[in-house]
Amino acid sequence: MQTYTLNNGVKIPVIGFGTWETPNDTSGVDAILYAITQAGYTHIDTAAAYRNEESVGKAIRESGISRDKFFVTSKLWNTKRGYDNTMRAFDRTLQNLQMDYLDLYLIHWPAIETQFPDTWKQINLDTWRAMEKLYKDGRIRAIGVSNFMPHHLQPLLDACEVVPAVNQIEVHPGYQQVEAVKFCKEKGIQVEAWSPLGRGDALTDQTIMDIAARLGRTPAQVCLRWVLDKGLLPLVKSVTPSRILQNIDVFNFSLSPEDTAVIDALTDCGGMCLHPDKVKF
Repeated sequence: MQTYTLNNGVKIPVIGFGTWETPNDTSGVDAILYAITQAGYTHIDTAAAYRNEESVGKAIRESGISRDKFFVTSKLWNTKRGYDNTMRAFDRTLQNLQMDYLDLYLIHWPAIETQFPDTWKQINLDTWRAMEKLYKDGRIRAIGVSNFMPHHLQPLLDACEVVPAVNQIEVHPGYQQVEAVKFCKEKGIQVEAWSPLGRGDALTDQTIMDIAARLGRTPAQVCLRWVLDKGLLPLVKSVTPSRILQNIDVFNFSLSPEDTAVIDALTDCGGMCLHPDKVKF
């Protein structure tokens, strides 16, 4: 597996296995275990809100592969923001995973002005101070954020001691988030792309299907190659063995500049297209 190097020198596998909506039961463990042992995923992405941290930890233990060979990410949910809440939530996450450290911990969504008109900046900063403490204590190898747009990130950057290593945002054909990606690259923050297949909608886009057919690839592989070619890190989720295998088989072909330009020009391939300033949770 190829890696990117984060701004603190930590190496991160360039494709992550996402677990959103993966069941916290035997079937979920089996899917994650298959991804690890049969497809070779070592970067596993979960979150407290997914309610499946236990299954992630169990699959990793049952793989028989040592913990230090994995890159494990989890995320802090919105109801646990603030310094003390973050510290307690992190302990709970480690307990769920049955691990003694995380490779990456993210603030799942920013506190926003529409919900906290006078305090949103301070809430994000207080939360980040806890993340910095956990990082400095060696309990997390890297810290970052998720769904932060530039206007959420800048107040944090103005006051932080540790620059976020990662920003995980929704990116897929038809929803490129150009401004946010550009901002993060300028600040040395690695962008991870959640829903890189547009929740599956991009897979039925005729343009992408045509490119895939010509290259002898699947539409999913074309989307993931497009994300990787932009220097982003796709987090791809499936519980179907054949798709789990196909989604990591993207390192032996390339897109032409013409194909890339055509995909860049797409304007609507579905997905959630959630703007953090408009969410209700």
